[in-house]
Amino acid sequence: MSGVYILPISGLKEGRHFYNFVINKEFFDQFGESEIKEGNLKAEVEIDKSPSHLDLSVKIKGTVNIPCDRCLALLKQPVDCSNRLLVKFGKMHDDSDPDIITIQVDEHELDMSQYFYENILLALPIQRVHSADKDGNSTCDPEMISKLKEHIVGEETGNDPRWGDLKKLMNKN
Repeated sequence: MSGVYILPISGLKEGRHFYNFVINKEFFDQFGESEIKEGNLKAEVEIDKSPSHLDLSVKIKGTVNIPCDRCLALLKQPVDCSNRLLVKFGKMHDDSDPDIITIQVDEHELDMSQYFYENILLALPIQRVHSADKDGNSTCDPEMISKLKEHIVGEETGNDPRWGDLKKLMNKN
């Protein structure tokens, strides 16, 4: 799998260059602890090369399968993001700035795997749940939702009166 998401930078002439990459299950398998296990995305990279740096425009579009925050069933989440990365040439490698990296002058290629992965993660919404159907009903796994309702502790159980007080506060707002 190594080498699939590599941009060749040595020998590039000044001007614009275009590269396309397919991001799929094998890509996410590289990141063992990732919550994303599958995806079907395309990454388009446009490089504008000048003598002192590379200006990369990266567009990633497609879908990933991630667990729903509510029912844990897989959810097909669209991803559509555009980002820029400035690659400068210097004496030492430095990637402390997420938008500007410095690579050594004698490096021949740039591995985009980590950059693609991080941008996909950043494009995901904070809350990831199945959308409602046309009638406003949840499309989450009904069996899981049923089990969750069995274990919800609320004021009905009488275990903790503070829940009732909190509910009163919420109703005022």
